[in-house]
Amino acid sequence: MELKDKLITSFVAFEQGLMGEHDGLHNIRLEALKTFEDKGFPTKKEEAWKYTSLNALLKNDFRVLPKGEVAVEYKEVKKYFLSDSDTYKLVFINGIFSSHLSSTTHDGLDVCLMSAALTKPKYKMVIDAFYNSCADKEDSLTALNTAFATEGAFINIPKSKVVAKPIEIIYLSTVEEEALLVQPRNLIVVGENAHVQIVERHQSIVESAVFTNSVTEIVAQKRAIVDFYKLQNDLETGTLIDNTYVSQKQESRVSVHTFSFGGKLTRNNLNFYQDGERIDSTLKGITLIDEKQHVDHYTLVSHNQPNCESHQNYKGIYDGSSTGVFNGKIYVDKIAQKTDGFQQSNNILLSEKATIYAKPQLEIFADDVKCSHGCTIGQLNEDAMFYMRQRGIPQKEAKALLMYAFTDEVMESVKIPELKTKVAKVIANKLGVSMGFEI
Repeated sequence: MELKDKLITSFVAFEQGLMGEHDGLHNIRLEALKTFEDKGFPTKKEEAWKYTSLNALLKNDFRVLPKGEVAVEYKEVKKYFLSDSDTYKLVFINGIFSSHLSSTTHDGLDVCLMSAALTKPKYKMVIDAFYNSCADKEDSLTALNTAFATEGAFINIPKSKVVAKPIEIIYLSTVEEEALLVQPRNLIVVGENAHVQIVERHQSIVESAVFTNSVTEIVAQKRAIVDFYKLQNDLETGTLIDNTYVSQKQESRVSVHTFSFGGKLTRNNLNFYQDGERIDSTLKGITLIDEKQHVDHYTLVSHNQPNCESHQNYKGIYDGSSTGVFNGKIYVDKIAQKTDGFQQSNNILLSEKATIYAKPQLEIFADDVKCSHGCTIGQLNEDAMFYMRQRGIPQKEAKALLMYAFTDEVMESVKIPELKTKVAKVIANKLGVSMGFEI
């Protein structure tokens, strides 16, 4: 049975297994399932998926309904946390919440489970107002998630609250013997004048065919500040489709940093919708892959109101037979005068077999704007390599230094020091060097 058919036939059993769910979600699920049934999984015939194929992935016989909790010791996974920092933590093992590894709160803010928010009456107004509000209901993979999602992170930051410590959302995969489909759903609502830092990590611990189809909705109210960091470092058997939707209101500032280092196939769909004036949106990313890994970044910034800014800066380093894709779009509505939109994709190919497809796009219907886009593809600077070799720096370390410098524009804007150090260590590990400094 094909995966699409398996999912459709499993839906009735899935819903029967839900107890006491939020009343309004049943119809939302049915509509989403119908969308997925009509459209199916995306193919390369679609322009947005022109360079990324899911055919090999869909040959796996995925288990689509989760089993019970898997016990994992803290010592086994502590290296994946911001362990030197006091943080709120939501930890999920194979899609199931791990209470003994997590640290939730309802003290002045809500850092808890989506399943709890969907069943408790006190969250009904928030769920009704914001759940599935900014997600693309016509996107087939988002619709699939909407139909089957039951668990994930629910974060609700009240008005004028400055969250004193970062929030971690950590998805760990430990399945060894079977292919597993996991569909986490996150809803993050940040109130007026509130400020929060969030780190989301996807990490497989053992080699297995885990397919994660994730959806995150972020709602930033007036003058809210949200710093969101994605660390994606699955083993080379994992697949991640990450759909993130950001709705911004007047004078809000949201930044999303995406660090893509692992996985067999990673697709990041990052969508920003500016629904107010004097909004600032920042999208930055670093991709470092090799072998036959594939990472596809698809971004959209929709400027719907005047006097707003957006900044996109993506760095890619590709080795082996890896493939990178950057498909970025800036849309400017006819009323969005005084828009300032910037988009840049810079890429380094370390191997003759590595490939990068870049497609920066501007779609502008206003006449008083300042928008630019650009893309570069090249190799490491041979003169710089020669200069460092002449000063006694070994070739491997010289190469790593140049790549660190290449990524510095993105790294310098990371506002959590320990995360910055962790990302630097991951980069050093990927490059096979031990650096005596931090970036």
